[in-house]
Amino acid sequence: MNNSAVWIKNPLAILVSDGVDAGGGLVVQDGIITELVRSGQQPDTNGAQVFDASAHVVLPGLVNTHHHFYQTLTRAYPGALNQELFNWLVSLYPVWAGLEPDMLAVATRLALTELLLSGCTTAADHHYLFPAGMENAIDVQVEAARQVGVRVTLTRGSMSLGKDQGGLPPQSTVQAETTIMDDSERLIRDYHDPAAGSMVQIALAPCSPFSVTTELMKASAVLAAQHKVRLHTHLAETLDEEAFCLKHFGMRTVDYLESVGWLGKQTWLAHGIHFDDGEIARLGAAGVGVCHCPNSNMMLASGICRTLELEAAGSPVGLGVDGSASNDHSNLISEVRQAMYLQRLRYGSAKISHRDAYRWATQGSARVLGRTDIGEIAVGMQADLALFKLDELRFSGSHDPLAALLLGGAQQADRVMVAGQWKVVDGQLPDVDLAELMHQHNQAAKKLVGKVS
Repeated sequence: MNNSAVWIKNPLAILVSDGVDAGGGLVVQDGIITELVRSGQQPDTNGAQVFDASAHVVLPGLVNTHHHFYQTLTRAYPGALNQELFNWLVSLYPVWAGLEPDMLAVATRLALTELLLSGCTTAADHHYLFPAGMENAIDVQVEAARQVGVRVTLTRGSMSLGKDQGGLPPQSTVQAETTIMDDSERLIRDYHDPAAGSMVQIALAPCSPFSVTTELMKASAVLAAQHKVRLHTHLAETLDEEAFCLKHFGMRTVDYLESVGWLGKQTWLAHGIHFDDGEIARLGAAGVGVCHCPNSNMMLASGICRTLELEAAGSPVGLGVDGSASNDHSNLISEVRQAMYLQRLRYGSAKISHRDAYRWATQGSARVLGRTDIGEIAVGMQADLALFKLDELRFSGSHDPLAALLLGGAQQADRVMVAGQWKVVDGQLPDVDLAELMHQHNQAAKKLVGKVS
């Protein structure tokens, strides 16, 4: 008898690869999926504890590939409402310049908790704000992620091109390039774990073409190659960004990406909206990943990512909720639904199914982050799972459980497992006082905004 094994038995529905029968559920042992059970069968594993999943839709843990955790502190900020990207950033940069370590810690915990409750088990964050006093921002995030128990890819973002050099950010938010590179190397050394099942990985993420220099982009590519870590940035989010690249670099966004040594499978891009056919072909041939952020792209009216063309060309495509000041929530199952609907506007309802949207949030997102150990329910994969019930009014009368979960607009998971451990039980996080977390977070938000009022 092996009491460490758990049989998640007879799910209402389970998201597995086409042709795979896992109607009897799956067995988890020591943090790994060790067996898929065919319909009507018993597991080979003897003595496994049984969790009755007959009321649950079982998904691989969802994977979020782009976020800005600190932005949960400036949701629905009046000065940034009804703006497009550049004006939105100019409105918020002075507020964000007042960020402090304690604020970032509670913002990170709240964002990860919100993601976890939505079925997300792995999240990438793009943190690029390092004003005075925030030099150890990524260390703060590592500790917060450990407290919540979610897998993270924390990107050491950066801004080096302030207003004085023709960029958008205020000078107080940018850093010297030597400082950026030295800290990037330290963080890789101290925290990056490339092994299967790792809980923390580090990537390098100069913020965008309009906030960093060409030299920093090139240096980041060299350091990433040296340490075998990934690269991340915003690219082709808006036409304003394209115009900026043409004006300042004399080239379009993908030409710029290639010129700084980023056009390769080590790179993933946030948004990736405004690419022409030739650029999509080049990105796909190079294996560059793209994170689609549907809610943010609608909120800022940036455009619609060309997901199907990117995938057909060879680019992995995943999903991200983006920052909570341009969404304004951190709910990944809701983002999956929005991705399905927004992509139907581009391609038509017959070409985008709920399975496409699930693929982007699971296998696609895992590929975007360069991970082969998550994003799928299969033997040998990490036991990261999201279980949802269809016991609300919105689901009554539905017939296909996997489709109903998205079409009905699921908002919160009933159970979530990370590395074989239940993190969400009956829709709650054991030992987490959500009221106290929200109180601390609201106080931090008021303090941050109050610094500029």
